[in-house]
Amino acid sequence: MEMTARLAHLDTKVDGRNCDGLVNHNGETTEIRVPLSHTGKRLGPIEGGNLYRLRDRKFLLEDKKRLCAWALGAALLGILLMVLHAELCPVVYQPESIYALSINGLISFSTGCLLILIIAFHYKDIRLFIIDHNQVDWRIAMTSNRVLGISLELIVCAIHPVAIYLRPDMGDRLGAKPGQNSSTPLCLSSSHKEVMLDVELLLSALMFLRLYLVHRAVLLHSKVLLSASYRSIGSLNNINFSFRFVLKVLMNKYPARTLLVFIMFFWLSAAWMLRLCERQQQVETGGMDKALWLIAITFLTVGYGDVAPHTSCGKLVCLFTGVMGVACTAMLVAVMTKKLALNKGEKHVHFFMMDIQISKRIRHAAANVLRECWLLHRTTHTKDNSGEHRHHQRCLLEAIRVFRHLRLKQRKLRDYASEMVDLSKMQMIMCDLSANWNSSYHELEQRIISMEQKLDELGRSFQNTSELLTQALHHRRLDHR
Repeated sequence: MEMTARLAHLDTKVDGRNCDGLVNHNGETTEIRVPLSHTGKRLGPIEGGNLYRLRDRKFLLEDKKRLCAWALGAALLGILLMVLHAELCPVVYQPESIYALSINGLISFSTGCLLILIIAFHYKDIRLFIIDHNQVDWRIAMTSNRVLGISLELIVCAIHPVAIYLRPDMGDRLGAKPGQNSSTPLCLSSSHKEVMLDVELLLSALMFLRLYLVHRAVLLHSKVLLSASYRSIGSLNNINFSFRFVLKVLMNKYPARTLLVFIMFFWLSAAWMLRLCERQQQVETGGMDKALWLIAITFLTVGYGDVAPHTSCGKLVCLFTGVMGVACTAMLVAVMTKKLALNKGEKHVHFFMMDIQISKRIRHAAANVLRECWLLHRTTHTKDNSGEHRHHQRCLLEAIRVFRHLRLKQRKLRDYASEMVDLSKMQMIMCDLSANWNSSYHELEQRIISMEQKLDELGRSFQNTSELLTQALHHRRLDHR
């Protein structure tokens, strides 16, 4: 009975049921405990020990990485299906055919799967937040910024063209005239200029916003985030492992490869979006070759003027391409400058050889100054040859100028080389000096110890000698007596 009462007492403490009062049934005072969970809710193993939390945190990170990869695949599938439908309709099949309806149905299905994956990803993220902060109520993690971000992601991922589901007999509902054929806006000819055309083009172009999932996939699959050593050192230095940090690491390790992949993907995507905007008016920029040329010269900020966009959508695409071209050109210049710059060893070798060459030229210039001084001194004794005297004066002044110029150049070179001091080399030199000082100190200490030992031996020998002399004198006195 006593054990049962104790177990019941412990259960009530765990459940938080003794938190409402200060006095129990026996009249004794009890402690006030504030429970983390609601009354009647037990703490599971995921909220209990640290080992369970670490294990579940690892599993949740793996689930987030897997869900992000699936979401990116669903987003790319929807974009590819949209591009395929825009290129095949109405060349291969008509907009009212079963093929168009099937492809658009697949686009809608991929969009629904993408939304489900996004919701599942944020569910895992909220659970991870609860484990990291040792909380129980999931509503604590639902801040206004998180809710706004999730809503914005769902809106962006839900965008896709849906006009194929509007049947031709629904043209009156859209405000179409009787007898006017209503079809898929991506498949309309240049004669159909309605509001739905612009809406369909806008929805198709906005599907590329789903590519924001690339930065999340790169972050979750990067070795920087998965490495325990990176995380440990980063936590000690207060480093936030965000996509910006991962992008900086990629740009430092693989700058040319990263820029090339981004530029090629942006070039093809912008060219196809420009073609999508321009082909409805049957202009020259509606072709893929002209669109690629226009995007290339706009991206490189050349702008020959031979080709220009005609629609507002195309002008907006070209404007965005120009802005991205300026940014990528600046990054490309920085990467090329870093690649062409000399490293520390190459700079040391280069400046050392330049210093040797300038020293040789300075010696030659000094010899020229001495020679011109001697020639000028020799011509001063001749009275009739004043022209040669002036010539040697001019040569002497030119030799002095060259000598001073070379000395100034050598001084600038040495000043610039002294600014590029190799700290690691200086540290090694200081470590060697410190080691030499320590060895000298130990050697001096050993010598002092050996001198002390020898002095002790000399003292003992002197004491023994004095004792022997005393004994000899004592025996000699005894003999005299």
